[in-house]
Amino acid sequence: MKKRSFIKSLALLGLSSPSIFNAKASVKSIQDLDFSAPDIWDQMRAAYKLKPDYINLENGYYCFLPEETLEKYIQHLRDVNYHASSYMRTVQWDNKAKSAAKVAELVGAEPEEVVLTRNTTESIDLIISGYPWKSGDEAIVSNQDYGSLLNMFELAERRYGIKVNRIDIPMHPENDEEIVSVYEQAITPKTKLMMVPHIVNITGHILPVRKIADMAHSHGVEIMLDGAHAVGHFDFNISELNCDYYGSSLHKWLSVPLGCGMLYVKKGKSQNIRPLLAPYELDQKTLLNLNHTGTHPVSTDLAVIDAVNFHNKMGSKRKEERLRYIQKYWSDQVRDLPGVTVNTPIEPHRSCGIANVGVDALEPGDMAKTLMDKYKIYTVGINGAGVRGCRISPNVYTSEKEMDQFVRAIKEMSGNA
Repeated sequence: MKKRSFIKSLALLGLSSPSIFNAKASVKSIQDLDFSAPDIWDQMRAAYKLKPDYINLENGYYCFLPEETLEKYIQHLRDVNYHASSYMRTVQWDNKAKSAAKVAELVGAEPEEVVLTRNTTESIDLIISGYPWKSGDEAIVSNQDYGSLLNMFELAERRYGIKVNRIDIPMHPENDEEIVSVYEQAITPKTKLMMVPHIVNITGHILPVRKIADMAHSHGVEIMLDGAHAVGHFDFNISELNCDYYGSSLHKWLSVPLGCGMLYVKKGKSQNIRPLLAPYELDQKTLLNLNHTGTHPVSTDLAVIDAVNFHNKMGSKRKEERLRYIQKYWSDQVRDLPGVTVNTPIEPHRSCGIANVGVDALEPGDMAKTLMDKYKIYTVGINGAGVRGCRISPNVYTSEKEMDQFVRAIKEMSGNA
């Protein structure tokens, strides 16, 4: 689309106003923000450099960096490049350990229980591939789990002769016990490991994972949580979840540079997992035995601390409340519209920033395309595992005016304008 035509289309949609797209260039550091001011989220918006071409409602894939973290990351790149091999041969591992310890502190774990990985998939695949499976063992997963993780379990079936049983997570449960019961009914005497999403990536449904973990342990089953979208999204303490293994992607809601995740293994359990890649020193008695990936982008490790510091200045609870508010702001307006289906529970504690909505008359891919082509709203279509709609994932910089535009789009697309 030509620039002049694009600007004209924004004007027709009421989107050309600077109050929607343009950040205040004078504010870049979170230190400058006044969290007691009524316009705090307008101030926070100014901490990000936003692309003016569209409204970004797909932060669930990657939450890009605020300018403050980005500039520090660029400086880390320059510093590592300047010191070159001397950095790589001396302090890279100590610095990575410091960053991992910072993440451990954020999630409420002990430093020796957390290592940095490249993403959730790597974290959880390390456990699936290295688990002490025996032929005939069983595992439990859900059809709503992340696709590549399900594929890894399929590989484990082929390699080790295990059986993987799948369940469906109730989309709109009446209570926690309904969800717990679905998992419990799948347990057999051969079940060894259960994978459960802390938050379902396609719907934003936050599960009662502590209750599921307690139930699993009562049957002698270990539990692994997929927290890809949890860390930096909503406040929790991992030591209170009673899980054995936990993986997350820090480049999502914590806004670490791309290619950074975390793996948590409860103290004393890492020795039971076989490493996928041989470390420099074999048979270490710590979680580092599972964490060797060779030479990697160490500047990202350094930026983890900057991202955590930015997050902490904002405040976990304050961020969670804002994300839940902006999600409820739009989803409550469309939930009861004819021809519209919200695939996320209505109860506030069962979701936070992510939700999923479908227009019954449109395929999810067509819905996402229409949102982008006609309304300049970027999101992603989901069509599978009983979920039919678009995943909507705003961020702290997202304004009510932007969500008003999204609501108008849903109403027009569904014939409710």
